[in-house]
Amino acid sequence: MVYIVEDDDSIRELITYTLNSQGMSARSFARPSEFYEGLKQEMPSLVLLDIMLPEEDGLTILKKLKENRETRQLPVIMLTARGTEYDTVLGLDSGADDYVTKPFRMMELLSRIRALLRRVGEHTQEEPKEEYTIGNLYVCPSRHIVTVNGESISLTLKEFELLCLLLEHREMVFSRAQLLDKIWGYSFDGESRTVDVHIRTLRQKLGDAGSLIETVRGVGYKIGGGEKK
Repeated sequence: MVYIVEDDDSIRELITYTLNSQGMSARSFARPSEFYEGLKQEMPSLVLLDIMLPEEDGLTILKKLKENRETRQLPVIMLTARGTEYDTVLGLDSGADDYVTKPFRMMELLSRIRALLRRVGEHTQEEPKEEYTIGNLYVCPSRHIVTVNGESISLTLKEFELLCLLLEHREMVFSRAQLLDKIWGYSFDGESRTVDVHIRTLRQKLGDAGSLIETVRGVGYKIGGGEKK
């Protein structure tokens, strides 16, 4: 079940119709209060969340979802007309798994929804991976723990998956297209900014350890060698 929180009637109806016609169950809500009532009735597999809404904005809703134990792992794609890099960073940093700006192509939105659902499914079925220690950075994928100098670091799901992928394949350089495909499950022209934004916020959150993520000019990103337990 996909929940759509969107106050624009035409957009909300189009997304709902398209998802249902593609074999995905979907429910739509024009107001946040209706969405909260829907959560009490049934927990969705994914939420499409607009930012500019009546009653309260989408970022506030996202924050509430991520602070609630029952909904913190719920995948969220932000839908918004606010497409500046600042807005993108703000949405991703608040815990969104993806960020789609309006106007968007319906087939692209469908691809992103399917890719995110597939990634979430794979993530829950993965075997626990080993622990990684590189300098002052410690990562335990199986327990979703990241620390720098012994202090816990809070990452979004995509930031965490990106870090684990680079750690798992140290010294391997990943292009932006490869990272889009492996982490987000799709690759569209002009979407390399999504990777760059995540790398930037990931480096900032890691602080001193952020320099471990190296930029290979003209190619992409990598993490160098270190100790693997």
